[in-house]
Amino acid sequence: MTDQKIIKRINAALAEEFELEIDELVPEAMFKEDLDLDSLDAVDMVIVLEQEFNIKIKKDETFKSIRSLGDLHAFILAKKDEAR
Repeated sequence: MTDQKIIKRINAALAEEFELEIDELVPEAMFKEDLDLDSLDAVDMVIVLEQEFNIKIKKDETFKSIRSLGDLHAFILAKKDEAR
């Protein structure tokens, strides 16, 4: 699967889970400031992404430092590369 397809799947999963418009989901979008997602949403986001991509995100990973959608895209792409 190409990086662009993975990014589209990430965006689609987030749009569905958090009732966001696809147009809002640009790489520069900040989770808290632009998308109104809080720390509880972050927990849900981890669960959704683990299920969507069949990956495991550990508590101690850099997930806490992810602030924007672009950060999330890069993180998931790296996780998918590790799995290959």
